Amino acid sequence: MEGSIAHESLVNLNSQQENPQLSTFNPKLKIGYDGKRAANNLTGLGNYSRSLIEALSKQFPENQYLVYSPKVKSAIQIDAFFEQENIQLKLPVNGTFLWRTLNILKDLSRDQVRIFHGLSHEIPFAIQHTKIKSVVTIHDLIFLRFPEYYKFIDRKLYEWKSRSACKRADKIIAISEKTKQDIIELYEIDPNKIEVIYQSCDDSFKTPFSDTTLNKIRSGYNLPNKYILNVGTIEKRKNLKLIIQALKDVNEEYKLVVIGKKTHYFEEVEKEIEFLGLKNRIVFLKNIPFADLPGIYQMAAVFVYPSFYEGFGIPIIEALYSGVPTIAATGSCLEEAGGANSIYVSPNNANELATSINKILADVSLQKEMKEKGLEFVQKFNSPLVTQQLMNCYINIVS
Repeated sequence: MEGSIAHESLVNLNSQQENPQLSTFNPKLKIGYDGKRAANNLTGLGNYSRSLIEALSKQFPENQYLVYSPKVKSAIQIDAFFEQENIQLKLPVNGTFLWRTLNILKDLSRDQVRIFHGLSHEIPFAIQHTKIKSVVTIHDLIFLRFPEYYKFIDRKLYEWKSRSACKRADKIIAISEKTKQDIIELYEIDPNKIEVIYQSCDDSFKTPFSDTTLNKIRSGYNLPNKYILNVGTIEKRKNLKLIIQALKDVNEEYKLVVIGKKTHYFEEVEKEIEFLGLKNRIVFLKNIPFADLPGIYQMAAVFVYPSFYEGFGIPIIEALYSGVPTIAATGSCLEEAGGANSIYVSPNNANELATSINKILADVSLQKEMKEKGLEFVQKFNSPLVTQQLMNCYINIVS
């Protein structure tokens, strides 16, 4: 359904006189968002939130998108995000105390918001007792599947917020079929209340960079001529140590480039690197400007993502759009993100990973096939399609 059809659907709602709540419906839908991360985080959920809202604002410019946050960080991508005409930052009117949990409802009502979308596992308490429709996105329930990765108090807080939001929201968006099944199993939610809407990645990954730009990026970060790439927080669940263990059996012409924030787990990784004598074959990059990241993907020979568990796996989408053969781990949802022509290995088998990497590096025709079919598969996550599905969801809950 094209944007104009969605606009017609919204206008038609205005004529539904039998429902008093909809009789004064404005064709310009006001949608509010929990914008704490959109207004403050430069990676992860911050990028996800901004990309989602920005895509909606461009594809459906007739609506207003109100982003509610207790504070805002000044940064290039955040400043540019709020410069767009139909995206508006909303700060607390009467202080921040309990604002995101409860007092935000006064602001939402004052702003005549029709739908509030909690972009990460939570919505305001008691929103179900207002006329405001609510949507919550659940990215994963890893804190229940792998509680050992979380502090006790954090795990309990995440569970309380997400379980409560799932019970109270009008609609739940799961970012993968795997996450949907987790919600059904662990929270006993009616499957009909849950809609799977996949994530896309930033459009900058969808256009090849020029050779000049790529060479500039390569020299700027002193990147190797041939490298395997891994992107993601350096934490135990992401399983970087498996790549380190596999690297000792991988063609020595190739180095490993790792981009991600370090956690305490990095100490384990360092010890493994030292033990295997691989220090000269691994490059760690941090604080990479988002604008350069697609270029670093595009120059990689293989992208490797052996995470034990994910809700979806946006780095895989970024790699496939970048035309990079991809290897991921079995056991969660990564097959959903990577498709049939990516390769999947056990997250506990370094030999299998090394064999798979070498197989790709040694076979030009396999590389070509994985690039072409991967790019074909990843179109199902393209922004216009995903954005349309989300707008359809909004329309359905107010109709």
